[in-house]
Amino acid sequence: MSEAPLWTPSEDRVARAAMTAARLDAQEVAGRPLPDYDAFHAWSVQDADAFWSFLAARLLPWRARWRTVRAGGSLLDTRWFEDGRLNVAEALLYPPGRTGDAPAVVAVAEDAPTVRLSLAELRALTARVQAALRASGVGPGDTVALVAANVPEALAVFLACAAEGAVFTSCSPDFGADAAAARFTQVAPKVLFGSPAARYGGRRHDVRPTLVALEGALPSLRARVALPVPGEGDAAPPRGFASFASWTDVTAGDAPDCRPLPFDHPLYVLYSSGTTGPPKAIRHRAGGALLSQLKELRLHADVRPGDRVTYYTTTGWMMWNWLVAALGLGAVVTLIDGSPMWPDRMRLWRLARDEDLSLLGTSARYLHALDAAGARPRELGPFPALRTVASTGSPLSRAGFRFVYREVTDDVHLASISGGTDIVSCFLLGVPTLPVYAGQIQRPGLGVDLAVYGEQGRALERGPGELVCRQPLPSMPLGFVHDEDGRRYHEAYGARFPGVWTHGDRIERRPEGGYVHHGRSDATLNPGGVRIGSAEVTGPVLALPGVVDAAAVPRPRGHDEEIWLLVVMAEDIRLDEAQEGAIRQAVREGASPRHVPARVLAVPDLPRTRNGKTMEKLLAALVAGRDPGPLTAVGNPEAIDAVRACLP
Repeated sequence: MSEAPLWTPSEDRVARAAMTAARLDAQEVAGRPLPDYDAFHAWSVQDADAFWSFLAARLLPWRARWRTVRAGGSLLDTRWFEDGRLNVAEALLYPPGRTGDAPAVVAVAEDAPTVRLSLAELRALTARVQAALRASGVGPGDTVALVAANVPEALAVFLACAAEGAVFTSCSPDFGADAAAARFTQVAPKVLFGSPAARYGGRRHDVRPTLVALEGALPSLRARVALPVPGEGDAAPPRGFASFASWTDVTAGDAPDCRPLPFDHPLYVLYSSGTTGPPKAIRHRAGGALLSQLKELRLHADVRPGDRVTYYTTTGWMMWNWLVAALGLGAVVTLIDGSPMWPDRMRLWRLARDEDLSLLGTSARYLHALDAAGARPRELGPFPALRTVASTGSPLSRAGFRFVYREVTDDVHLASISGGTDIVSCFLLGVPTLPVYAGQIQRPGLGVDLAVYGEQGRALERGPGELVCRQPLPSMPLGFVHDEDGRRYHEAYGARFPGVWTHGDRIERRPEGGYVHHGRSDATLNPGGVRIGSAEVTGPVLALPGVVDAAAVPRPRGHDEEIWLLVVMAEDIRLDEAQEGAIRQAVREGASPRHVPARVLAVPDLPRTRNGKTMEKLLAALVAGRDPGPLTAVGNPEAIDAVRACLP
């Protein structure tokens, strides 16, 4: 039986949506009516070449026309838009219909004044960085690395690399030297940019020792540059680093020199979390990343020219790359540095109100924490410009959905989205012309030939299974660094079910047409031989008052396993017998008796990656008494000992 939606877009909103305009235009290409999103999506995968050609002509500023849309052998080895030429920096710095005096960037940081840049100012800053890169011997294909706070200069470095054809790679300043070195030693950068200090939660952290240690691990470096620290005009650079002002004191024009480059030219290297070994260095193609991100921002998030948008992210998470692509739509990108909870938990919502944000992106963990704390953002006043709230990083529970509509606003498109660093975009997305249901991601993205596979590699109509993609996407990566024959790349995504991309997520299609995300497949529980997604257990628990966070992990028991549930309670709530009973009852009623945990333990915090994702495999190792393996990916290593202290 279908349930009632939490939100349904008005007829006016549907009529004005970019998704509607694109669907109507696509009918001319398809040669048949496409009456709704599902019909539009079906055409986008049935005639994929026509769809991607339609989208590429609509969204990208081409310097030279492509010869073919797709070429090559297997799904993982597809080449895209051969002979086509474009430049990502040009696309982002010269959005259609926007003049140089149009606003481009708003940067907010703890204890620092707000910085605002126009398109002309951002172009000039990018030009100076590009000229300095060239003076340092950087050219097309060379790598530039950045350990930086979320500041405009970091964005200018990315744009300068894109303009030149250099490869950009980054991590945030909370990475230790070993964690950063595990990533950057794989790509041998010629230039290292770093923030000498960073602020988080009202505290200043000295990053100079990390940068000095990292610099010593990178013999390929030709230049080392210290970025400005927000609110500190005279922050001392680390030993051996030039200041950003002196390094960019070069002759440059008012705009960068944007080279016309192949669609498949490498743009940046992103990294897997590194929870099971050294992080994989993933090479992404310029045109593919940009095309997919513009599709998602314009059509699925309904971002329009002049909109003010943000996603709370660091420079080390793929959502930073996703966010800055909004410049190409003529949107104003808001960069947030520091904690979303400082000076209090309402920081992001005040920003949404004061900056007239139309899109606010955050994490499920943040929304769950607000709900557990009894926060009421709607009391800050109306958010008249806010059309979309996006959530990713982990599954947003049904309670998280209801929190937004109850305590933020009842008229907003709540878009839970899911993709990955692997494709620097999404498989499942919001659709602004469709209703929103609690706990569901609305649909697969346009062009995504998504299916749910069972253990035998066949598509399932009902029940949870593996998320697979049956056709190539432009944002699928070029491959891994130092994997010349592609063996590791194919093993990672193509070995389990040959011929399709297996992402490692567990999902389930619902009667309403949306999908429930049950968490990572490698975090699947298997008590009594029945596969259970971790989010199936934690979802009902996160709906309870006072529960801030939760993780369900397997604990070996003879030849079987049982479920242990670790919960983080609000500061003023103790896990007593009554609370534990309520948790068990919530799981029994919200999932099934089979999902009820054998043990429920309160812990002060859960170990997370630096992108805020709970490290369930590490937790499972701790609970089982095993060595948790490498810890360089842990963003809060103190949580490991805290969890150990709570285990029986």
